[in-house]
Amino acid sequence: MSTLLILNARVVNEGQIASKDVFIKNGIIEQIGTNLQHLTASQLIDAKGKYLLPGVIDDQVHFREPGLTHKATIYTEAKAAVAGGVTSFMEMPNTVPNALTQTLLEDKYQIASQTSLANYSFFMGASNDNYEEVMKTICPDVCGIKIFMGSSTGNMLVDAPEVLEKLFANAPCLIATHCEDEPTVRQRTALFKEQCGENVPYDIHALIRNEEACYKSSSMAVDLAKKHGTRLHILHISTGEETALFEVGSYGNSQVSTNEKLKKKITAEACVHHLWFDAEDYRRLGTQIKCNPAIKAPHHKAQIFQALLDNRIDVIATDHAPHTWEEKSKSYWEAPSGLPLVQHSLNIMLEFVQQGKISMERVVEKMCHAVADVFQIDRRGYIREGYWADLVLVDVDQSTTVTKESVLFKCGWSPLEGTTFQSRITHTIVSGHLVYANGVFDESEKGKRLRFTR
Repeated sequence: MSTLLILNARVVNEGQIASKDVFIKNGIIEQIGTNLQHLTASQLIDAKGKYLLPGVIDDQVHFREPGLTHKATIYTEAKAAVAGGVTSFMEMPNTVPNALTQTLLEDKYQIASQTSLANYSFFMGASNDNYEEVMKTICPDVCGIKIFMGSSTGNMLVDAPEVLEKLFANAPCLIATHCEDEPTVRQRTALFKEQCGENVPYDIHALIRNEEACYKSSSMAVDLAKKHGTRLHILHISTGEETALFEVGSYGNSQVSTNEKLKKKITAEACVHHLWFDAEDYRRLGTQIKCNPAIKAPHHKAQIFQALLDNRIDVIATDHAPHTWEEKSKSYWEAPSGLPLVQHSLNIMLEFVQQGKISMERVVEKMCHAVADVFQIDRRGYIREGYWADLVLVDVDQSTTVTKESVLFKCGWSPLEGTTFQSRITHTIVSGHLVYANGVFDESEKGKRLRFTR
């Protein structure tokens, strides 16, 4: 029997901050209260002066295994994740081979069960010709079905209208979409190649994968979902225009019943890089911040942030997508899209708290509570008795400077290098196991497979 007692924490949960103790037994939160110091535990943490948050749940990462392990592995990226307070992740199917069959999908679960320090789930991939395999997806065991409605790294484009209709009409569980209009992107790529040749400024990326490409595709996905009553989740919203597609929601609000929350059938995600960077940063960082959909002009950043605050956008994630430095050092046309972020997403959002742009309670709502609600994750995302103990301790009186040496991603670099955040993740607990404490890892236990109450 394993037990862990956390004393004197400022617990941030369900819209409130209160001084509490938390007692964990066999991975589960058994008791939350005050004056629990009389309880005996095999491990004790005095959290005086620190904030205790539910562990971050990142609903969009690319950990590159199998097939692209020169960039990353489930082990390396999950380790970086827990160092950043991310206790659970949902990983995308554009690995090699693409996760387009139930057997290939299960292979990824097997790898994670043996190597991942964080809890895990994997999306089933859709293509133009694997409809029957998609329909076999077991909803309580899998986070969702991923559809690339625009080509990106790994090119799993689904562009056959009849396939999209069938998938949206019959998908057994949540569909998550990458939305960029492929004809628009191709036309603008050809246009700028003709105009500019090989030597182009990096900020051209925002002009090629522009607002029109994003809005066209996102609005098409919304129309399909409304037509068929589909449970749709649109990933990485990058334009202000797209935010108008979404209704105000109640995810993460403890005063609203679960049934009421689930009435919102179309939800959306914002990623930290679309909140932190803008097109002016291409001059400084070049292809380091080349990603799909593109980081765009500064006003989009403000509009996405506002949509988060008024609950049109439901969750915050990373789209963590590592490539080697050699790959990212190529010319604009040759460098792949994607950037590594999962180790510092919570630091980024806590920096916005320091700047007065968002409250810590809302950060917890968007990175923890709402993700659990959107995906109907079983007993995670909240600090509640009877729930799995996925927890992170944060010290806002200590700083974190991102250096090449401190980055744990296998790719060995971060676009945030040189940035100092006014917060530090000190402890991360995954399913009751203290996996990370002040820079030291205990890898004796692995994370668990996420389950879903559908």
